[in-house]
Amino acid sequence: MAEAVRTEDESANGQPSLKRVMGPGLLLLFIVGDILGTGIYALTGQVAAQVGGVVWLPFLVAFLVALVTAFSYLELVTKYPQAAGAALYTHKAFGIHFVTFLVAFAVMSSGITSASTAARAFSANAADVFGLGFDSGIGITLIGLGFMGLVALVNLRGVGESVKANVVLTCVELTGLLIVIGVGAWALGAGEGDFSRVTEFDTGERSLVGGVIAATGLAFFAMVGFEDSVNMAEECKEPRSIFPKVLLAGLLATGLIYVLVSISAIALVPADQLSQGDTPLLQVVEAGAPGFPIGLFGVITMFAVANSALINMLMASRLVYGMSNQHVLPPLLGRVSATRRTPTTAILFTTALAFGLITFVGAVPALGGTTALLLLVVFTVVNVAVLVLRKDPVEGDHFRTPTVLPVVGALACAFLATPWAGRPTEQYRIAGVLLGIGVLLWVVTVLVNRRTGPAVPPLDPERFTSGGPVN
Repeated sequence: MAEAVRTEDESANGQPSLKRVMGPGLLLLFIVGDILGTGIYALTGQVAAQVGGVVWLPFLVAFLVALVTAFSYLELVTKYPQAAGAALYTHKAFGIHFVTFLVAFAVMSSGITSASTAARAFSANAADVFGLGFDSGIGITLIGLGFMGLVALVNLRGVGESVKANVVLTCVELTGLLIVIGVGAWALGAGEGDFSRVTEFDTGERSLVGGVIAATGLAFFAMVGFEDSVNMAEECKEPRSIFPKVLLAGLLATGLIYVLVSISAIALVPADQLSQGDTPLLQVVEAGAPGFPIGLFGVITMFAVANSALINMLMASRLVYGMSNQHVLPPLLGRVSATRRTPTTAILFTTALAFGLITFVGAVPALGGTTALLLLVVFTVVNVAVLVLRKDPVEGDHFRTPTVLPVVGALACAFLATPWAGRPTEQYRIAGVLLGIGVLLWVVTVLVNRRTGPAVPPLDPERFTSGGPVN
């Protein structure tokens, strides 16, 4: 019997392949939209609190670290142009199921901490926009919990995501940042503000280098999202040829926007004032353009961070659902609603974790810093995986990053994830609790599997890896 010939519309397992609809323009908007968001909207003031007027410098350093790591992702996504992620690369490189699980659970956890950061930023901006008269305490916490509950309801109902929707959301997020840059440019032309502050260092008790490194560990949260684009590889036209230039262009564009926003912010609002509260960019617009409808900018900010929270909770719940189907988390977490066809228990589980973070942690720097910490560990593994997978040749040409870059990337990410980078111990506690919950569930699952003896299929991380957190 003659062997059936697989067409280009069919994947390796005989299932229909994903439709390749994304060209360079749509892919660029997807990448920019993933990076823009909560990080720059919520953390600019906290970064300024650690370095003073040179608030733009940690964002620049964070951009360079992300850029080096992006080269590693470029080699992997063009070598394995399929919907995948860090867990799949880890599995291919090391083949240790528990390590693959830890990477996947770390990505999931970073999505929840990122969404919780967005919830806190949403609460603070809502309080300002609607004049509720408080910027901290139980009021902000209750708004954050209510917002996260609403996100859960939307998630339970089911959300159909599309590239067109991402284009609209990206334009909204980008509009808010361009307003800040425009206000800064107008102030410069009118002789307003104090642009001499952009060269002033104020690192407190830390040394100059120590302050910048500590602030970079926090600012790195603003650069996350680019790694999520690897999951669009199967839906891109000629991914091996367009991915390198488009991903680098997206990173350069967002890096430039972040530096310009930071300069505008510090020129119009002194560092000590900018670091007060969770609405730094709202302060900038109020100071530089008093006649601008502040409520409108607040709504833009709320919309931007709300989008980040929803996408992250969607990602986290689907990851938990996928890991349950792969028998590395309890089967209860894999249950699906018969009516809405959404992973009900996975959504409730991830929402409960987010509720705990909002209630018992709450502070934006701690949540944003924990997101950066988890991702820096994942990026360290990915940079090492690039070098290990050099021994795995594939057919066809692919991007090859200079060997020195993954080495530098692994060392830089690993260092920024250590206490020597000035990272608060609270972030390690939060990350440890989240990963501890994952390990506990993994142990329970292993024991149950051994007792009940289900037919456990070979681990396929591609089935449960749906990306990483976005801003």
